[in-house]
Amino acid sequence: MRLRLGGHTLELVPGEPLVMGILNLGRDSVADSRTFAGVDEQVRRGQELAAAGATLIDVGVLSGRTDTEPVSVDEEIDVLCPVVAALAQAGLIVSVDTWRAPTIAAAVAAGAALVNDTSGLLDATVADIAAQSGAGLVLMHTRAKPKQEYFPVYADPVRDVVEFLRERMEIATAHGVTAEQILLDPGLDYAKAPLESIEVLRNLDALAALGRPLLLAVSRKYFIGMLTDAGPEERLAGTLAAVEFGVNAGAQVVRVHDVAEVTQYLRTRAALRGDGELVMRGRRDDERLKWIAPKH
Repeated sequence: MRLRLGGHTLELVPGEPLVMGILNLGRDSVADSRTFAGVDEQVRRGQELAAAGATLIDVGVLSGRTDTEPVSVDEEIDVLCPVVAALAQAGLIVSVDTWRAPTIAAAVAAGAALVNDTSGLLDATVADIAAQSGAGLVLMHTRAKPKQEYFPVYADPVRDVVEFLRERMEIATAHGVTAEQILLDPGLDYAKAPLESIEVLRNLDALAALGRPLLLAVSRKYFIGMLTDAGPEERLAGTLAAVEFGVNAGAQVVRVHDVAEVTQYLRTRAALRGDGELVMRGRRDDERLKWIAPKH
């Protein structure tokens, strides 16, 4: 399957997912306590994520928290766009995590190749921007407005996800977005209780009927915390389990905080499964790979 993101075209191979690294620029992240002081440090962090194995860098200022107010659009643009521009100029594929059309327009003009719209295409203007620019567009399932805590009663959450995403695809294509620009996200934890997120993930293969690649955003999610009684930054093991399940079910892009660890996991997984060429990245003369240096 092919994914077209602005000037980039990615060939997606089943069982070999791409890694999307999360770069939070805000100060109220749901699951990441790290902050970066200034554009240089933020750009350096994005480059580190790419060096660790991320094909896509997802940059955002606004969090999904429902207990904080969003910064103004002007402030979001001022924080976001210099980082987007620097990373894009460095040759990286940049995604922007926001739902606000003015911010999206500014970010795409600065070089963003993918729009990660966490509102579920609440504003169809976002589709117009993607159509006119050629940027990719993530369509995410949610029945809540941004920053709104809302848990509807689903007769069947899996069916709701499929029907919602099919409807949003129709809206996007009606506005000129091509199928190859579209990436689908089931929106785990968005307007869903933990049991509903788990049910959707268990039935992720139901989204295959929509014919577009799936973005799996399971990193440090609340449903993992509820399963494990672990805080957000202690959920790597649960995240890896969810990544394994999701990739087996057909996910082709995984959005994660812990890029190096997930990349190592996926490389080992691919080697054991016999997917692609077996590559040994370590050197035989590197004693560091054999054992911990003795203490003197």
